[in-house]
Amino acid sequence: MEAKQKYILAVDQSTSGTKALLVDRQGEVTARSSLEHRQIYPQPGWVEHDPLEIYENVKACIREVLRQTNVTAAELAVLTVTNQRETAVMWDSVTGRPVYNAIVWQCQRTAETCERLKDEGHEKRVRSKTGLLLDPYFSAAKFKWILDHVEEVPLLLQEGRLLAGTMDSWLVWKLTGGKVHATDYTNASRTSLFNIHTLQWDEEMTALFGVPASLLPEVKASDAVVGYTGDDSLFALPVPIAGIIGDSQGALFGHLCFEPGTAKATYGTGTSVLMNVGEKPVDGGEGLVTAIAWGAGGKVTYALEAVIRSSGDSIKWTRDNLGLFSTFEEMQQLVGGLSSNEGVYLIPAFVGLGVPYWEPSARAAIVGMNRGTGKAHILRAALESIAYQVRDAVEFMEERSAMPLRGLRTDGGASSNPWLMQFQADILGHAVTRSTCPELSAMGSVYLGGMAIGLWPDLQQIAADKEFYETFQPAMNEQLRESNYSGWKNAVRSIINQ
Repeated sequence: MEAKQKYILAVDQSTSGTKALLVDRQGEVTARSSLEHRQIYPQPGWVEHDPLEIYENVKACIREVLRQTNVTAAELAVLTVTNQRETAVMWDSVTGRPVYNAIVWQCQRTAETCERLKDEGHEKRVRSKTGLLLDPYFSAAKFKWILDHVEEVPLLLQEGRLLAGTMDSWLVWKLTGGKVHATDYTNASRTSLFNIHTLQWDEEMTALFGVPASLLPEVKASDAVVGYTGDDSLFALPVPIAGIIGDSQGALFGHLCFEPGTAKATYGTGTSVLMNVGEKPVDGGEGLVTAIAWGAGGKVTYALEAVIRSSGDSIKWTRDNLGLFSTFEEMQQLVGGLSSNEGVYLIPAFVGLGVPYWEPSARAAIVGMNRGTGKAHILRAALESIAYQVRDAVEFMEERSAMPLRGLRTDGGASSNPWLMQFQADILGHAVTRSTCPELSAMGSVYLGGMAIGLWPDLQQIAADKEFYETFQPAMNEQLRESNYSGWKNAVRSIINQ
């Protein structure tokens, strides 16, 4: 890293929006910019994004942080990317245009395909090779849907013009001016097409899902330099691109969870509870996902993950669809005015239920209402549902993994809510350590990008340099804790057993 190259530029492309961060040599964020993008719902249970809108937002956010700071391309040491995982994009390599909207990880349109493959007895083989369940959450069936349903695709496939990938691949391809089609181990490991043992695209899996391997990107380590920027509308000079990592794994790295047994929960649109299990993959049993945590320093680290489909999205729903509050301060005041939930529970199965239920056909419900129920109760129920689902995930992970958790660290939008963090500690019966850094996923990619260019020599140096946490201790008595949790379990059973 030359002296004039003072900054790392991080792109954080999430389900709801895009951020750009400018980070200095000390790992401090000096500027940030963000933009939301449209959530497209063509049919019930279907969720899409416009990849071109997202790329334009990426460019706008980059330009804004550079404008704020007057930083030039010559001062950028590296550009890093962390991204929403599993979202599937397919595009024409000649025109640079997507052939269809990105199919988002939440989308349930491929549920029947996954059920058919399960019924045919393929799930055990899929899990043994990829670490993943046969579930519409993952990318492969989404790629297949585009291949089967978009009119222009067969001709593009025949002419060798078709490319496919997750959101990181799309952004890297666009940022490099169409010169590089690449992804990293973490994103590849979420497609159901990547063998997490051999670290290659798996011929059996690509055949099973009907996705030609020729469409897929080259897979690199998370700390590899994958290429250089080539979009002349952004930078006058080429900037190396490195530190590619899926957002949840990025948060695990950003939390400095470098030791086996350390874990984090990222509260985003959904919530991912991810635990480092070391340099060998661990079969977490049915319901848990085995994934690659990162590839760095010449080694691959594995993780177990419990997936929660809707968490922060539930709060957004109460605001945008129901109009129950305008500001988060207003929500905090309403929820803080209640001494209990009064038996009201919200089960946020807007796109099915994830761990430990794995019921893609389940639908959301509010149960336990009475004539006195008001908007404060529904808001509280929405917040509580996040904490209950995390407890579900933690207990399931401990039960199946044979590796006790060594502590839970939290991040993401909803973690900024002190009421929720205290309730999370209360309902878990364990201390919850919250990061005071609001962009852990981005910082994970920053640390990896910094390692790629020699800014940080190793993981230990990063861990020694950073300390930004606050801890919430449980204060609820055990009887009330278990009564609340029992009410949640009963509420979930009421919608699953309909």
